[in-house]
Amino acid sequence: MSGFLNFTKEKFRVVEIEIEQIIPNPNQPRRDFNDEEIASLADSIAQNGILQPLSVRRNGEKYELIAGELRLRAAKLCGFSTVPCMVYEVNDRNSAILALVENIQRQNLSFFDEAVAIEKLITYYGMTQEEAAAKLGKAQSTIANKLRLLRLTPDERELIMKFNLTERHARSLLRLASPADRLNILEKIVKDNLNVEKTENLIEEYLGTQREKSSYKKRSKVFQNVKMFVNTINKAVEMMQAAGISADSKKIQSDEYIEYRVRIPINSHKG
Repeated sequence: MSGFLNFTKEKFRVVEIEIEQIIPNPNQPRRDFNDEEIASLADSIAQNGILQPLSVRRNGEKYELIAGELRLRAAKLCGFSTVPCMVYEVNDRNSAILALVENIQRQNLSFFDEAVAIEKLITYYGMTQEEAAAKLGKAQSTIANKLRLLRLTPDERELIMKFNLTERHARSLLRLASPADRLNILEKIVKDNLNVEKTENLIEEYLGTQREKSSYKKRSKVFQNVKMFVNTINKAVEMMQAAGISADSKKIQSDEYIEYRVRIPINSHKG
């Protein structure tokens, strides 16, 4: 972390800070905190204490939390008045990076929370995908795949998380361009409890059916255009005949094509 964090050796130490002096982190990448998870951690903290200090930075007379929201909530549940903290001197941008890195390392984030946080690093703090990948210790392709998840609608994300589907389930759904199609497939995945492989097979079958429908529509449109062309020829011949011209048409069909011949005599006007 020393590549982008600015702190002195004197500040690289653990200090006890009153919980009331710690304010929330506006860049907290994690959005969901399970009550059972907090209670379980509180039980562990009550027996063993807080083994991993929280990360904070100065904010006026108080301290702004960088990372450690779950530990802070569990400590409050235990009735602690102070918590061990590491105090960093970082700006908003690096605070957001540090919060995201720690949450990723501790595997605290859902893949959607992670994607949202990465997008914020890029759009709000002006990082490139390459820079975000380097800071987070991930390949650029991994970052790109994370960001693609944000193409899913909020309703789709909520269903995926509600039914504990995986990131691979989510990525598979991205093959479907229409939100309506994705929700339709999502309902089937949930109803039939499909694993990733069966989900991918279902989506492939669905896309195959859609391609067949599209091909049929194209063939049907071509057929309609040909039929209109033939009707135009027939009407033209009928108009010539009504005008006294001895015109006629002949349809010749083979295995490879349909041929229409229109014959108009040079001296065919009656009377």
